[in-house]
Amino acid sequence: MKHSRPIVIGLTGSIGMGKSTTAEMFKAAGVPVWDADSTVHRLYSSDADTIEAISKICPKATTTGTVDREVLKDWIKATPSGLSQLEQIVHPLVAQDRQAFLETNLAKIVVLDVPLLFETGLSTSVDFVVVVSVPADIQRARVLARPNMTVAQFEAILAKQTPDADKRAQADFVIDTSSIELAKASVQKILDSVQPDQPQETPDA
Repeated sequence: MKHSRPIVIGLTGSIGMGKSTTAEMFKAAGVPVWDADSTVHRLYSSDADTIEAISKICPKATTTGTVDREVLKDWIKATPSGLSQLEQIVHPLVAQDRQAFLETNLAKIVVLDVPLLFETGLSTSVDFVVVVSVPADIQRARVLARPNMTVAQFEAILAKQTPDADKRAQADFVIDTSSIELAKASVQKILDSVQPDQPQETPDA
C-alpha cells in the first residue's frame, strides 16, 4: 500500500551558519534527515558506478579505487569544463538517492539538508524552507577558525553561494544559531507548526 507523502523541509544556510548542528537537532527530535554532502561522500567512497564514471573523466582521481577529492579539486581548477562534467555525473545520482529517501520514508516530516538548496533550484520542490543564519562577524569568525581555512578561500566560497540576506528573504523559517538553546527552541517551534493535520473524514454525499 502506498504511504502518504511526508512533509518535506529543506534545510540550508551559508558556510559557518550552523547547518550541520541544526540538522543534528532535527535528528534528535526524531526527524529523518537526508544529507546531500554525506551522500556525495558515500558515492565517492563506495559507489562503483560513480567511481567508474569519474575515472573516465579524471583517471588520476580514482587510482585508489575511491574518489580522491583533492585530486578531483585540482583537476576541476585546471579544466575549464571540469565542474560541469562532474556535475553531469554526480547530480543525477544524488537526485536518485534523495528520491529513494523520500519514497521509502514513513515519517510524517523529513528534512533535506542541502547546502545549495537555492542555487540548485531545489527550494521550489520542498514544502518549507528553513535557513540557518548568524550575523556576518560570527560567521566569519567560525569559518576562519577552521583548520587550513584562509580569508581568500572563505571569500571564494561565499562568492558562489546565494547571499545570506537573499536566503532569509525566501525562507519560510529562519533559525538563529548564535546560541544552541535558541536554535533548539526554533527547531521545536518549526516542527510544531508544520505538523500535518489529521486527515478529515469525508462525509457521505
